[in-house]
Amino acid sequence: MNAKRCLFIVAILAAACGGPSEPKGPHVHKDPISVRGWIVDVETGPNTSYHTVETEAARKRDLFRGTNVWVENAPYVSGGVAETGSFLLLDVPPGDVTITFSAPGVPVSRLVLKQIPGNADVFIPAMLIKRDAVSLLDPRSVKVRLAAQVDKAVPTGAFANVGDQRIAVVSTPIREMIDRLDYPNPPPSYAPLATVK
Repeated sequence: MNAKRCLFIVAILAAACGGPSEPKGPHVHKDPISVRGWIVDVETGPNTSYHTVETEAARKRDLFRGTNVWVENAPYVSGGVAETGSFLLLDVPPGDVTITFSAPGVPVSRLVLKQIPGNADVFIPAMLIKRDAVSLLDPRSVKVRLAAQVDKAVPTGAFANVGDQRIAVVSTPIREMIDRLDYPNPPPSYAPLATVK
C-alpha cells in the first residue's frame, strides 16, 4: 500500500512540475498585430468598356466587394475589405506573415511581411493587386508602429519587411495609435465613390 501511495504522489508532483502548457490547437497569439491599408485597384487585364467617373466608381466598388483577404496559418484573424478598398486585419500573429488577397480576375495574390514585432500596427497605403503579386504604390508611406510611452515618434533601431521594402519600426505615442482598430480612409484620389450629402 505504501508503494502505491508513493507512486500516486510522485505522479501528482510530476504533473504539477510540468509548468503551464501551450494551448492545443489554433489560438490567438498573445501579442497580435494589426494590418491596415487600402487597395487602389486590381489588375485584371485589358478592359474595353466605356469609362466614365461613374462606371469606374461602380467597377471598383464591385471589385472590392468581391475581394477576400486572409492570413495564412492564422485561423482567428478578424477584418476584411470594405467597398472603398480599405482593409483591416486584427489578431494577426507577429513575426513572418503571409497575407493573401483573392479578387475577381485574380485568384491568389500574396503580400509577405517579415520580422513584425508583437503588438505592432502595420499600415500599407496604396496597393495594386496583380496576378501573384501585390505592388506597393507608395512604399515611403508604409509604417510599422509600436505604442510606447514617448512624446514623439522615434525609431526603435529594429527593421521589418513589408513586401520587398525594408521598413524601420517606430515607437509611437499611445495617443497616436487609436486608429489601429479602424478601417483607414483612402485619400480622395484613391476613393472609388464620391460622397454626396
